[in-house]
Amino acid sequence: MKQQRRIWHLVIALLATFTLMVGCSAKEAGMKKDRIKVGIMLSDVGLGDQSFSDSAFRGLMKARDELGIIFDYRELKDTKTYEQGLKELIEDGNDIVIGLGFMVQKDLEKVAKQYPKQRFILVDSVSDLPNVTSITFKEDEGSFLAGVVAALTTKTNHLGFIGGADVPLIHKFATGFEKGVHAIKPSASVQIVYAGDFGDDKLGANIAKGMFAKRCDVVYTAAGLTGVGALREAEMRGVYAIGVDSDQYFYAEKAVVTSMVKNVDVALFRVLKQYVEKGELPTGTVQLGLAENGVGLAPIRVIPWNEQKQQLLEQWKQNIIDRKVTTK
Repeated sequence: MKQQRRIWHLVIALLATFTLMVGCSAKEAGMKKDRIKVGIMLSDVGLGDQSFSDSAFRGLMKARDELGIIFDYRELKDTKTYEQGLKELIEDGNDIVIGLGFMVQKDLEKVAKQYPKQRFILVDSVSDLPNVTSITFKEDEGSFLAGVVAALTTKTNHLGFIGGADVPLIHKFATGFEKGVHAIKPSASVQIVYAGDFGDDKLGANIAKGMFAKRCDVVYTAAGLTGVGALREAEMRGVYAIGVDSDQYFYAEKAVVTSMVKNVDVALFRVLKQYVEKGELPTGTVQLGLAENGVGLAPIRVIPWNEQKQQLLEQWKQNIIDRKVTTK
């Protein structure tokens, strides 16, 4: 597990180094004035999480390749505080500075007040500051669909949810999931546990182990690397799991039925494209759900899945888009 993460981290680091080299070459060629510079302060686990940070990084690489931006990044393990990382990105001359994750908000708002002319993007939380564009997602909508799939998968009618923290954002995942389960199986039970940590795969495995001991046969995680531990535990136990943020099937190929994908890459590319084309960021909050392709499900694997079940899932998706069902 740790070895896989180190390898992925190395791959991403090499890609980032290439990005910076391209930026330096452009500067030497007198092209700097034509290139938009973007800096991102990654979430707590950082690169290699196969989740939030990696998805954001993919969006920036796409913006580099298709929009011609230059980007740089900071990780908490190197800067020690979000505030320091954000300030470093500002001092490096980035036109836009991104804070990834709700945990960055406090430090980002502090820095944004100190640099009122600097443009910021805050992902996964809402700020009222005039120089901050907020990007949020309708996690409850995607999680509802995850609940539908879980309900169609379970044999015991006992399901589990593991959240990384007991906070309003993660509650959206839990509530949507529970509502999706009960839309298909009203009598099914959903055990909810908040781990209090997004970066401990062993903790996730232990929580999942306790759930499986209580007859849970499908567990949904919204807990970063902690959740990955639960996915792998599910595989070891011969039961099922649902990943989050990105397609996490490759972490436990015998267990992961699907993942509730939060398309951070799509969201960042969309906002940066507007900046490149119009010279300005959207104001206020950009909220993305099923209708905007901000959230959704990864391909369904591992379990038998027929056309009838797929049509049922698509109908629930359309009901959510048409606001015929409540996911909160």
